[in-house]
Amino acid sequence: MSAAPTERLWDPFDPAFRADPYPFYDRLRSEAPAYRDPGGSVVVTRYSDVFTTLRSNQVSRDVEKNAVLDTSDPVAVRRRERRRGSAKTILNLDPPDHTRLRRLVSKAFTPRAIEQLRPRIETMVDARLDGAAERGSIELIDDLAFPVPFQVISELLDMPTDRADELRDWSQVLTQGLEPTSTVADFEASDAVIMQLVPYLIEVIEDRRRNPGDDLLSALLAVEDDGDTLSHEELISFVILLYVAGHETTVNLIGNGMLALLRNPDQLDLWRNDPSLDGPAVDELLRYDGPVQHTVRVAMEPVVFEGAHGDDVVVEPHHTILTVLGAANHDPAMFDDPHRLWLARPNAGRHTAFSAGVHYCLGASLAKLEASVAITRFIRRFDTIELAGDPHFRDRITIRGVDHLPLTVR
Repeated sequence: MSAAPTERLWDPFDPAFRADPYPFYDRLRSEAPAYRDPGGSVVVTRYSDVFTTLRSNQVSRDVEKNAVLDTSDPVAVRRRERRRGSAKTILNLDPPDHTRLRRLVSKAFTPRAIEQLRPRIETMVDARLDGAAERGSIELIDDLAFPVPFQVISELLDMPTDRADELRDWSQVLTQGLEPTSTVADFEASDAVIMQLVPYLIEVIEDRRRNPGDDLLSALLAVEDDGDTLSHEELISFVILLYVAGHETTVNLIGNGMLALLRNPDQLDLWRNDPSLDGPAVDELLRYDGPVQHTVRVAMEPVVFEGAHGDDVVVEPHHTILTVLGAANHDPAMFDDPHRLWLARPNAGRHTAFSAGVHYCLGASLAKLEASVAITRFIRRFDTIELAGDPHFRDRITIRGVDHLPLTVR
């Protein structure tokens, strides 16, 4: 049965939606695949629409510059104001500025450079699993999913690790500002974090200028391509992005992925006994319950989507399109039996968990390597892995992740 015209199908404030969005995605895709939210965005949930939009040159990622601002909405006004005066990261830029920045930093993220990190990541993971073996238990997020990616990005940048707990708290506050449910109070808390984080990073950066080393931060300070360099503001913004996004996505990938395996023990056993799945399985985990659920684009010219009944849904220039990555990844038109976890799924790699097009995640290879090493060494180290309590998801809709996953192991 179709929704009544006044019924709101996309409601991030609904606790049931935030707890488990996938049934809501299915209904949207079936009844209103291009749904005009009362707030003005068009929400797209079909794989074809999401993938095409992410790769389209008709849309912009620079929301602050190009989207219509609703001046009657204090949250929208505050969101716009707080992003003025600082350099944008590559996440929020369009070509040619995006192309320039990505070219300058991408050399550190080539598949070959990332693969060289494998032995060190294996050592980190094994040390964490040694502790779990001694205790017979592990809190997956605190003891493995957070510390390993954080240590990796810290070593890549040669950043101090003595403020790990503080940085984790900062990351939580900063990523809350990405949520459509953010409040003015959330932005104020984020600004307070930036006021602490930026001076700390400036101190580290200035020390690295004087004492360069063989690390990513030193490389960013020295990077040059046809005479181009990163400005001081661009460098600060990029280091913040690396420091937060460099571990946040992987934490959630490991946590969500491990929970999915525990809820599908046949697939856990299959992977445990079949090393040929070590690569493809991570793609299926990303498809099944990815850490980033949606991303926004701005129409720069009229964009037309087909509605559920063949009617046209037109997004006018400077209005936003919410591409729901999690819904695209569960579209039966692309993925057979999409709510089934199938580690050998032949087209799992076509997921949109890392976006697509020019904004495909720069750190995708690193996240996949970290998750593959962490999960494979974990499930092959212990014959028995069981839940020791109820898993708990963060109350988010953009960044979806388990924040508490107690396990017993033997």
